[in-house]
Amino acid sequence: MAFEFTVDEVDNVGWAQLAFDAPDPAAYLRDFGRVAKDAPRETTPFLILGQGTAQVMAMVDSTDPSVIVDQLQPFAEIAPLVQQQVVIAPYAAVMTMFPESPHHGRGEPVSRSAFTDEITAGFASASADLIRSGASHWYQIRTVGGAVGDVPSDATAYAHRDANFALSVMGSNAQRVDRWFEPIRRQSNGLYLSFESDRDPARLTDAFPPATLKRLRRLKAKLDSDNLFQDNFNVTPAQHDNRRIS
Repeated sequence: MAFEFTVDEVDNVGWAQLAFDAPDPAAYLRDFGRVAKDAPRETTPFLILGQGTAQVMAMVDSTDPSVIVDQLQPFAEIAPLVQQQVVIAPYAAVMTMFPESPHHGRGEPVSRSAFTDEITAGFASASADLIRSGASHWYQIRTVGGAVGDVPSDATAYAHRDANFALSVMGSNAQRVDRWFEPIRRQSNGLYLSFESDRDPARLTDAFPPATLKRLRRLKAKLDSDNLFQDNFNVTPAQHDNRRIS
């Protein structure tokens, strides 16, 4: 088996790291969602939200300082800034700014994932409850859209291409995380399976719409009929649909 990739070469970009005072996480989330959804497709922001603080990492596909500042300004106005850094840097340098180091973690983290088209008041409120509960030590919103949304939903296994936001949550206790994450899940539409550690069979149907899952099962029957490859979600071959995810 071989893979062929066609890539776009990217030179310099605008790269911003912004930190905010955010005592009301629900209000910050609502405003971030509004600003991010209205942002030009050249701008891609990620949000890490904690108790009282918010961090935005944003990339602008431009080398024009005025364009970079104009596209970042709406984010800077969401809440009081406590720290900021905006530079023009090579894209490759941004991608490698955190060098690889030995892994010292232990145990298996609990991770949960959700897609949503809009950060509604209910989604923001449920997220704020999760953050305040202390059940999760990591809450991140990634903006999607752009080139992701240009691809037809039935072109790949990743079918939730109409979502504008992807949420990733991590904690250490599954019961505690699920207690506070379930209200968020009820207001979401799908998930990204690489950020989901729950092995409930329902998660498989959350990750793949029916038509997509049917195609995957047929491919699995053709390419891996013995079901050798089972990580990280076990998509069983078509003739084994009654098997449980393991």
